[in-house]
Amino acid sequence: MADFDVTDVQAALQRIQAQTRTEHLRLTIHAQQEMLDEDISLDQLLQTLTTGQIIENYPQHRRGPCCLMSGQTQAGRLLHVVCTTAQPVLIGEA
Repeated sequence: MADFDVTDVQAALQRIQAQTRTEHLRLTIHAQQEMLDEDISLDQLLQTLTTGQIIENYPQHRRGPCCLMSGQTQAGRLLHVVCTTAQPVLIGEA
């Protein structure tokens, strides 16, 4: 269970960014496949999570609290990423 209010978007964003900075994350098989299909590198994903914003928060999702983030890579490529907000390890779904 989350150690903070999962409806607090700012707290969720700070947690995601901290997990990203320490690369404390796991990518699902689906995310890995999407990254291959869309030619998205791990560095680009990390850039997006580090600088992105939560555009939709899903605190009551059936698989657990998560959100949709939008951000840009250093090259300006716009990416959207679904990731957990309440797990000890950030789980990304590109």
